[in-house]
Amino acid sequence: MVSRYNPAVTDRLREGAVRAWASRRDSLDLGELTIIDAPGSFELTALSAEAAASNRFVGIVALGCLIKGDTRHDEYIAHAVAHGLTEVTIRTGVPVAFGVITALTPKQARDRAGGRKGNKGQEAMDALLDTLAAIRALRSGEPLTPGSPLSSSFPHVARGPSTRSRPDKSIRASARSARK
Repeated sequence: MVSRYNPAVTDRLREGAVRAWASRRDSLDLGELTIIDAPGSFELTALSAEAAASNRFVGIVALGCLIKGDTRHDEYIAHAVAHGLTEVTIRTGVPVAFGVITALTPKQARDRAGGRKGNKGQEAMDALLDTLAAIRALRSGEPLTPGSPLSSSFPHVARGPSTRSRPDKSIRASARSARK
């Protein structure tokens, strides 16, 4: 799920998330990647809630960019989105990774979207995949060792019946479609 607002940043977040998913897809036996556009960061909450309720997704990555303006509007939006996405996870059991950049300047945002501070889209996708692996390990009774990589749990993420009576689905994380 990616906001179309601030596309110079959000397009790069999407690319980072897609790269992270693609780099782990084969080793994790991941299914299709579904990409959903959102008009802005505020709408990420409603679209994530609908996607989670559809039972089509085992996880969601929400990507957006909020840049400080002359007022505190960005702060209200950031708080509402962070709270809303957390609520989606709690109410549905579908983890939502928070990949919304909150920056003081456009340069800070670009630095966090593939610039010198990394790519928060990639980090959000990695966080989602790690979370799904940990959830799967918890549900299956696999041992969890503090500090150990969760990669041994990943092959189980997209396989087997869910304990929440959702149909078994391949991971379909949300990003934004490339129009090429």
